Amino acid sequence: MFRSSLFPFMLSLAILTSPLSVPREASAQIGINIGVGSSLNRGRPISCPQGERLLRGRGFRDINRENCRGRFFNYRASRNGQRFEVAIRQSDGRIVDMRRTSRRW
Repeated sequence: MFRSSLFPFMLSLAILTSPLSVPREASAQIGINIGVGSSLNRGRPISCPQGERLLRGRGFRDINRENCRGRFFNYRASRNGQRFEVAIRQSDGRIVDMRRTSRRW
């Protein structure tokens, strides 16, 4: 009788005294990446045709290249039936200026 009750008692004592799972220490891995340029050209300046593709991807149609020299590329394009003059920064492909123009070019 004593032997049959000793085993469950020792088993329950072992379970209660040893933790089943020890909580892990909290840690966080944070990475901040600040890059110059766009992911379009892996940080390098964009070309004039790439700027045209960017505009096409943003919903512009009938895109005409006006000036692709210097820091900004200038285009004329239409979107939703309206015509715009659009300037794109050559270094990263961002639209920096957009003006609505008249119906005639």
